[in-house]
Formats: sequence, structure tokens, C-alpha cells
Amino acid sequence: MSPWIVSDGLWDRVEPLLPQRERRLRYPGRKALPDREVLCGIVFVLQTGIQWEYLPKELGFGSGMTCWRRLRDWNEAGVWQRLHEVLLAELNAALRLDWSRSVVDSSHVRAL
Repeated sequence: MSPWIVSDGLWDRVEPLLPQRERRLRYPGRKALPDREVLCGIVFVLQTGIQWEYLPKELGFGSGMTCWRRLRDWNEAGVWQRLHEVLLAELNAALRLDWSRSVVDSSHVRAL
């Protein structure tokens, strides 16, 4: 399996965090690409390091601009922060985190 194909396990964690888009009733335009396919396109660009505009349309992930816009929208909606928190909570519950090895950096967390 290609590393940019989103697994069912990862998708089950990500999907509930994604904001729901409402389609306009009047002039609805083209139907939006499914979120899972767009997420695969985002992972492909991040995995390969290619520029967004060179995302191959043959892969079925939509255009690079579509993937970039969705990444921007999801970032603004806080999806990645919530995913990070969910994964940390799961790992902590499974006792898979060693908190003694954590580092707090004042550039990210205000040091009092």
C-alpha cells in the first residue's frame, strides 16, 4: 500500500474532526471532492515534497489547489490540533507515552 493512502484506522480518527460543509441550495456548483481523497492528496504532497500545483490528477486526489485550500481550511478550523490531542490521549490511556522525556519550550508555551 502506498504511504499516502489514508488507512481506515486513521480515517476513523480524522473524519469526526473535519468540519461539515453546507452546499448552497441556489447555484450549488460542482459537488466537492470527498474529504478522504483530499486528505490522501495532502499526504501525497507532504510525503513527496512536490509543489501543490504538480499534484498528478491521475491519482484521483483532485487538484493541488483544492488540496491546499482544504488543508488551509482544516488548519483554521483547528482539525490538526484536535487530532494531536486525540492521539496523545489514546497513547496516554494505553500507557505508551513516557512523559519524563517531554520538553517544554518557551517559544510554544509561555514560561511563567
